Order: sequence, then structure tokens, then C-alpha cells
Amino acid sequence: MFDSFPGGASERLDRPSYHADLGRVYTSGIGFLNKLERGQHFKERGFPSWEAFADGDWGRALSLAEERREDYAEELRQASRLGVTHRRLRVVEFPITPYVQWELFVLRVRVDLGDDIKVLDARDISNIERTRPVPEVVILGDVAMYEVVYDEDGNAAGSNRYTDRSLIRETNAGFDALYERGEGFHDFFDREILTLAPPQVFGAPTGFRGSR
Repeated sequence: MFDSFPGGASERLDRPSYHADLGRVYTSGIGFLNKLERGQHFKERGFPSWEAFADGDWGRALSLAEERREDYAEELRQASRLGVTHRRLRVVEFPITPYVQWELFVLRVRVDLGDDIKVLDARDISNIERTRPVPEVVILGDVAMYEVVYDEDGNAAGSNRYTDRSLIRETNAGFDALYERGEGFHDFFDREILTLAPPQVFGAPTGFRGSR
């Protein structure tokens, strides 16, 4: 699974170019978006909920996440107008990191609005990840695929853009297979996240992400 991905030909885009290209392709009639998330530690500077989380104000972090509800609803309305279906698969390691604990509360707002998100226990794909983690990618139909890349300090530095349709189809097939194995968001959230105390420990290796 994802065997051809490491050797695929790609074009490096800086962050502004990546966001501009993704926006252009997204509105071009792609049909669907698949997003596979694998990293467990990120920073989201400029996103108020994350800033509150990073400051240790858990209650405010959750309150601010709820305040994004209308923004997320508009994203889904736009997707509906464009005929684009969204699926997201979040791979989660145990013990759950503070970042992922926070992120899943944000994703719960999206799921409540109708976003299609599943969760996959990283232990269930250990056989697939013997040599490398599954890729963290955003796939727009069979047109373009983006792998977020990071600089030496762990900050997002753009993406690798892939346009080889055979590679995109193969990666989509891998995503489909993992998505089938994923657990319903609320089942996972209620069992594994709601039972956790507010996170107290921050730090660990981080990367900078864009907006949720």
C-alpha cells in the first residue's frame, strides 16, 4: 500500500503557491477530496483555539473551537455547491498526544455539521508502516495530490504537488482501504477522548499547520 508514493515525481510549492494551487484545483470540478492525516504534533499559530490550548486555557480552547462552527458550515455549503464530497481519515497514536486530543475536539464540530471523518488506530497499520509512515496528503479527485512538507525546524514549508494520475489513483485506493478500516468518529471520540483529563503537557516535536 502506497508503495509507489516515495518514488513519485512531484513539484515543490512554497506555502502561498500551495494554498493558491489547491484553491484553484478545488473549484475545477474534482468531484471529491480525500485527506489523510498522520502527524501527531503540530502548531497552529494564528488559530485562536490552538493559541488558547497552547497557553493552557483548555476551556477557552474548546469554546473558541465552537465559534468556528459557521465557518465550517460555509465550507460544507461551498463543497455542496461545487459537488465535492469530503472524506478525512485521522490516524491516532497511543498514548494520545495533547495536540491530537485538542484537534479531535475541533474535528467534532466539523462532524456535527456533516463532515465525513473517521479515526484509525496507528497500531492497526503497523504492518503497513514497517518502513515509513503512511503519507500525509490531500487528494483532489484524480487531478492533483499534495504532500505537506516541513523545513528543518518543523514548520510547514509548502507541499510536494503530484499530478501523475496513476500515482494519484493508487494513493486514493490506499486511502479507500484505510478508510474502510477506520472507526466512526463519535464512537472513537466518546470512548478515547471524552474520558481524558485536560492536557497538561506541551512541547515535543512540532510542525506548523494551516487553519483547521
